[in-house]
Amino acid sequence: MSDPEDTVPQEDPPPAEGPGGSGGHRRFWSARRVPAGLVALLTLVIAGAFLYDVVAVRAHRSALGWRRELARQLAERPLDDIWVLTGAGVATALGLWLLLLALTPGLRALLPMRPADPHVRAGLHRDAAAVVLRDRALEVAGVRSVRVRVKRRRADVRAVSHFREPDDVRADLTAVLDDAVEGLGLARPPSLSLRVRRLGRKGR
Repeated sequence: MSDPEDTVPQEDPPPAEGPGGSGGHRRFWSARRVPAGLVALLTLVIAGAFLYDVVAVRAHRSALGWRRELARQLAERPLDDIWVLTGAGVATALGLWLLLLALTPGLRALLPMRPADPHVRAGLHRDAAAVVLRDRALEVAGVRSVRVRVKRRRADVRAVSHFREPDDVRADLTAVLDDAVEGLGLARPPSLSLRVRRLGRKGR
């Protein structure tokens, strides 16, 4: 038998965070590979061109024509010139776009789910959530067609009834869809926006 003193106690795994925990509310961040690759490529080309020209000048060669022309244009053009203002506007817009990409998570179509395991993060695509809600809504008696659009904080449901009163269909749909939204297991269940209209004459 082993000595009790040599036995290493096994630590219990940390409990999973509940629906109110921060772990389940964090959105998924995009890798931004395409913007990062474009910025890196553009920076490499510009930096390489300037470096080559500087080395050429240090080697007692004349500067490239494009750099001499750029220096002349920057020295002669006033700040209120239309081309200067246009270039500044483009550079500002590009900088703001890059800052927006850096500070926002992206992957807006992926909704975080409640964590069932502390080491696993799960997400549900909006289109998949919309399909689930649509299928559940079509199970309600009197529903002819349904359109569902799931957003980050709201699920818009537009239903058409044909042989039952819209108020009765709306009450049944509300109960069914509330249960379906809860069953999605999302960290932040979207609020339900439901509209039901009666099928008009000639199928309109």
